[in-house]
Amino acid sequence: MTGKSVLIIEDEEKIAHVLNDYLVQAGFTVTWLESGEKAAHHVENDPPSIVLLDLMLPGMDGLDVCRSIRSLSDVPLIMITAKAEEVDRLIGLELGADDYICKPFSPREVVARVKAVLRRTRLDATQPVLRMGPIVINNDLYQVTINGRELTLTPSEFKLLQTLMRRPNCVFSRAALIDKVQGYSFDGYDRTIDSHIKNLRKKIAAVLADENVIHAVYGVGYKFVPPDSDEGASQ
Repeated sequence: MTGKSVLIIEDEEKIAHVLNDYLVQAGFTVTWLESGEKAAHHVENDPPSIVLLDLMLPGMDGLDVCRSIRSLSDVPLIMITAKAEEVDRLIGLELGADDYICKPFSPREVVARVKAVLRRTRLDATQPVLRMGPIVINNDLYQVTINGRELTLTPSEFKLLQTLMRRPNCVFSRAALIDKVQGYSFDGYDRTIDSHIKNLRKKIAAVLADENVIHAVYGVGYKFVPPDSDEGASQ
C-alpha cells in the first residue's frame, strides 16, 4: 500500500495518533483533520486514497461531512462510530459510506479494513466491458450505463453489481457478497449488503422501471437475472 494516502477526520487526538502510527507503519501517508468543516475542500484539492471519518464530530457531524464529500467525490470512505444503532449504519451507507468500524476497535483491524476497501475499489482491467441487455459496466471508466444513461454508484454498489453480473442467475449468499465486495468476512454485516442492494435497486429502477434484475433468494442471498429473461419478466 506504499504511496496510498489516508485522510483521518477525527476529533479525539489520542485515537487519531494511534491510527496514524499504525497506518504509517503499514506504508500509508496520513493527514489528520480535527473537524469536518474543511474535509470536502481537502478531498477536492488534495484527493486521498481513502477517508476514515468519525461519525460524532463537533460542529459539522459525520453524516453532513459524508454528504459534502460524496457531492464531489467517490473516494472510498469508512465511517468510525461509537453509535452502533442500525439506523446510523443504514443512513451512513445510503449516503455512500463503504464500510463501518465501531468503537472500541483494534487499530490492526482498521488497517486491515482500509487495505480491503482499497483492494476492492481497484479497477478490474481483465474484462473492460460487461454487458447484460441494456446494462453496461465499463471497468476502465468505472462507469455503469443503462440504455445509455449513466448511473451514479458508490464504489460498493459498483462492485456489488459487477460481482452479480459476472455470474448471472448464480445465487450469492450474503457472506459471499460481503467477502467479494468488502474484501473480508465479518459476522454481523449482512445488513450492510442489504442496504447496498436496496440502494442499487432504487437506482436501477429509476431507469429500468419494469425490470427487476436483482432478486432476493429467501434464506440464501441474491442473484442477478438478466433483463428481458423469462424469470426477470415474471418477478
